[in-house]
Amino acid sequence: MATAALPATTDRANPKHERMRVLWVACGAHALHDGLTDTLYLLLPLWQAQFALSYAAIGILRALYTGAMAGFQVPAAKLAQRTGGARMLAGGTAVAAVAYFLLGASSSVALLAVALVLGGIGSSTQHPIASSLVAAAYEGPRSRGALGTYNFAGDLGKMALPSITACLIAVISWRWTGTAVGVIGLLGAGAILLSLRAVTSASAVRTPIRPEQGKPSGWTKLLRNGFPLLLIIGVIDSATRMGFLTFLPFLLQSKGAGLSEIGVALTLVFAGGAAGKLVCGFLGARLGVLPTVLITEGATAAGILALLPLPIGAALALLPLIGVALNGTSSVLYGTVPDLVTADRRETAFGVFYTGTIGAGALSPALYGLFSDAIGLTPAMLLVAAIVLLTLPLAWKLTRVLGAVASDLRSQTTREVL
Repeated sequence: MATAALPATTDRANPKHERMRVLWVACGAHALHDGLTDTLYLLLPLWQAQFALSYAAIGILRALYTGAMAGFQVPAAKLAQRTGGARMLAGGTAVAAVAYFLLGASSSVALLAVALVLGGIGSSTQHPIASSLVAAAYEGPRSRGALGTYNFAGDLGKMALPSITACLIAVISWRWTGTAVGVIGLLGAGAILLSLRAVTSASAVRTPIRPEQGKPSGWTKLLRNGFPLLLIIGVIDSATRMGFLTFLPFLLQSKGAGLSEIGVALTLVFAGGAAGKLVCGFLGARLGVLPTVLITEGATAAGILALLPLPIGAALALLPLIGVALNGTSSVLYGTVPDLVTADRRETAFGVFYTGTIGAGALSPALYGLFSDAIGLTPAMLLVAAIVLLTLPLAWKLTRVLGAVASDLRSQTTREVL
C-alpha cells in the first residue's frame, strides 16, 4: 500500500516550519478524530435506554463504527495517493462530522447503524494518512518522538470532546448535542484543509517503490521479521482497551454512577491515557519493549481486577492509573513500527498495523457484549483482564528478534545508500 506522504527530503528541502505545521495539523486531526470516536462511549448508555438495547446490541453498534474505520483504511490511503493527503484527510473529517448530524437525527436503530458506518468511513482517513505524513516529515531518530507526540495528541481529544459533550447533554438533549459535535467536526475539516494547503509538499504523492525482480515483496518482508509479533500484541492490546472502555460506563452505572459521573470517569481514564503515552514512551526508550509491556499490561490486568469491587468514589480515583497502563502500551508499539521496516515499506506496515488493531477494537465490544449477556458484566471484565496477560510471552519473544531485525535493516539501508 502507498499513501500520501511527505517525500523523504533533507532539512533544506523540507524546512523546519513546514515539518512543524504538518506535525501540528496531524496532531489536531488525531485529537479531533479520537474525540469523535470516543464520544460514542458517552452516548451508548443513552442509546440503550432510548432504544431498549442489550449489551450485545451495544457492542455491535460500537463495532459498526470501528469496523468501518478499520476496513476502509487501506482504500482511503490508496485514494489519498490520487487526491492528495490534505484533501483526503479534510474530506474524511467532514464525513465523520456529517455522521454526527445523522446520529442526532436518528429515530431508529437502523439509522444509528447507518450513521455509525458513515462515521467510521470518515475516520478511516486519519490514522494511515496523518501518521505517514508525520513519519515522512521526521525521518530517522526524530520519527519516534514525532510519532509519540502525534499519538499523545489523540488522548487530548479523548479528554476534551467527551467532556464538552457531557456538559452539552446536561443542558440540551443528546440529539442536539450530536448536531453541535458535528459542527465542531466541520470546523476542524476546514482548518485541516486550509493549514495543509500552505505546505505544498504535504499533499505530494510518493510513487510506490516496486520490489526488484527476484526480491521478496513488501508483504513477504513484513512476515519475515518481528512485525507479526508486534501486530499480535497490538491486536490484543487494542481489543482489551476497546472492550474495557465500551462496558466501563455500565460497570459504573451498577455502582450507582450518573451520567455526569460517567463523563468524569471517561475523562479521568483518557487523562491517564495521555500521561501514559508520554511516560511509557520514555520507558520504552530507556527500558526497552519487554519491560515496558510487562509493566503496562500487568498493571492493566491488576487495575481492572481492583476496580470491580470498589465503590464509585474509589473507582474514580483508580481510573487515571488504569488509563496510564491501558493506553501506555500503544505508544511503545506505534513507535516500534518504523524500527521493523525500511522506509519504502513504512506505509504498508502502518496500514496493516492500524487495520489489525482497529479491527480488533471493532470486534472485541461485540464479543465481550455476548459474554456479558451470557455470564454477566463482572465475569466478562475478568475475562478482559485475563486476556491482556497473553501479551507478556509475545513481548518476550519479540525482544529476541527485534535487535537482529534492526541490525539487518541498518545493513540494508547502508547498502542502498552505497
